[in-house]
Amino acid sequence: MRKPFVAGNWKMNKTIAEARSLVSEMTPILGGITEVEKVLCPPFMAIFPVGALLQGTDIGLGAQNMYWEAKGAFTGEVAPGMVAEFCMYIIVGHSERRTYFSETDETVNKKTAAALSAKLIPIVCVGETLGEYESGRTAEVVSRQIRVGLKDLDPEFAAQCVVAYEPVWAIGTGRASTSENANAVIRDFIRKPLSEMYGEQTGQSVRVLYGGSVTAANAAEFFGQPEIDGALVGGASLKVDEFVAIVQAAAKRA
Repeated sequence: MRKPFVAGNWKMNKTIAEARSLVSEMTPILGGITEVEKVLCPPFMAIFPVGALLQGTDIGLGAQNMYWEAKGAFTGEVAPGMVAEFCMYIIVGHSERRTYFSETDETVNKKTAAALSAKLIPIVCVGETLGEYESGRTAEVVSRQIRVGLKDLDPEFAAQCVVAYEPVWAIGTGRASTSENANAVIRDFIRKPLSEMYGEQTGQSVRVLYGGSVTAANAAEFFGQPEIDGALVGGASLKVDEFVAIVQAAAKRA
């Protein structure tokens, strides 16, 4: 049985003071929901203070991005080992990184491999744009992102990955995919290629999340689908009541 997993991606939001306030409100409630693996991914500047507040809890800490090289003349970048000093998780290949910062399936693959080598758990994001969705290219795009982004990994490491299916047309738009559609995409275009690449056991054991306008109101519908193991939550993770309700909905799946 795959343990439910809910991660909050704060994106470029919250000062350190605001981050401390948000975490201080969340942790007393989230700490009692042991059936779900919970992760907070604040901006880099807030990682250390948020991590300090999470010590002694079962809430994990993640970063939103990193570079694949261990060190060097890469101004403005952060190395895997630097992230691993404070975090256990790392978001890789988010659509905003692909869209605004020209990340590709190949760079996602480099980051995923580097993350695993640094003993980080990568949350690898895949998903099609609105144009790709409307032109019927979802299968082609998502399967390619899996096959290229997760290629040539140590099979033991591959099983440690978490995948987030985030249709780009649903992120921050209020237009979520239907739960049935998301479930079918995960089953056919994420788990199937993973099974072909690394074996059926890995394909079925990797946790796959849904992301894209996830709210307290629609979370239970998504978590009711057999292939959806949780959520990568954006805007709703910045609101205590919303994020807690989403985690509580995931606990009912356990």
